[in-house]
Amino acid sequence: MKFIDEAKIYVKAGDGGNGAATFRREKYIPMGGPNGGDGGRGGSIYVIADRNINTLVDYRYTRKFIGKRGENGGGADCYGAGGDDIVLRMPVGTVITDQSTGQILADLDAHDKKILLARGGKGGLGNIHFKSSTNRAPRQKTNGEEGEEFEVSLELRVLADVGLLGLPNAGKSTLIRAISAARPKVADYPFTTLHPNLGVVRVDAEKSFVMADVPGLIEGAADGAGLGIRFLKHLQRTRILLHLVDIAPIDPDANPVRDAKAIVGELLKHDPALADKPRWLVLNKLDLIPEEDREAAVKNFLKAYKKATKYDGPVFPIAAINGEGTKPLIYAIQEALEQMVRPEVDDEPLESDEKSTSEE
Repeated sequence: MKFIDEAKIYVKAGDGGNGAATFRREKYIPMGGPNGGDGGRGGSIYVIADRNINTLVDYRYTRKFIGKRGENGGGADCYGAGGDDIVLRMPVGTVITDQSTGQILADLDAHDKKILLARGGKGGLGNIHFKSSTNRAPRQKTNGEEGEEFEVSLELRVLADVGLLGLPNAGKSTLIRAISAARPKVADYPFTTLHPNLGVVRVDAEKSFVMADVPGLIEGAADGAGLGIRFLKHLQRTRILLHLVDIAPIDPDANPVRDAKAIVGELLKHDPALADKPRWLVLNKLDLIPEEDREAAVKNFLKAYKKATKYDGPVFPIAAINGEGTKPLIYAIQEALEQMVRPEVDDEPLESDEKSTSEE
């Protein structure tokens, strides 16, 4: 299925039905009192998170969702039927934003989370509600209220604990294949990965974490080059970033230190908050360096990299293709995650939490 992580849709809840102004008319009761019923409520629109869906492709082709109008009230105290509700199922991690105000209406961050997106209009009152001792034949009634309507943006941000960052062909997909059951495409050309991949990494029988692999970044990505910047939003919910560096590039003109520094620069330009997350350095493709030269190669790289970036975080030399060095990395990640708290989406409070269904 095609991976789509953005869509724009229009939602309008149903209008309420109108109240009726009628009077009781039966044999031998020529001047009966009012008996107009109320109109039915309009159908509301709900959104619900579903872990079995992983793309917003359905909302690329169906863009309008309009709730059913409530029926009008009738005579003999007949109340109008309410309109049917619409339930939109979306992937876990979808953030819904009002296009006109930029306000977040819903954040579907857990499976089966259900939020009222657009409330249906209330039904109008029939004339039975307006009778009194001085007005025994009221002809007043009210019309139904209009349902809420929004033009909204849908944005899917995958839920992962750890995100992989690096140039194309740094070995991000190979790493996630080596330590999880995920099987992203791996090949020897840039941008093999075209959309995010998630993998569950099991540390032991009871401990695991989720890792996200996104398309590689290149220099100039913040200005629109390549694919990576478009998918960096999928790393916003992560708690640790792993910066993978190809320490043994095939290209003789490649400079791993310069390339690694460029990635950090692109990250800062695009999203400083993302750059502030804990970022660990993972030196990959150690298997391409003769065993006797590995220690010196790692030492030389770190000396130059720390001088260029003032980096003082953890460093893990690995060979993802054969799993060498991945065990210490996995255990260190798990230990760090256990000491952290999952970050909230750094946005305004959700209005929909207040109007989230008392009707559920």
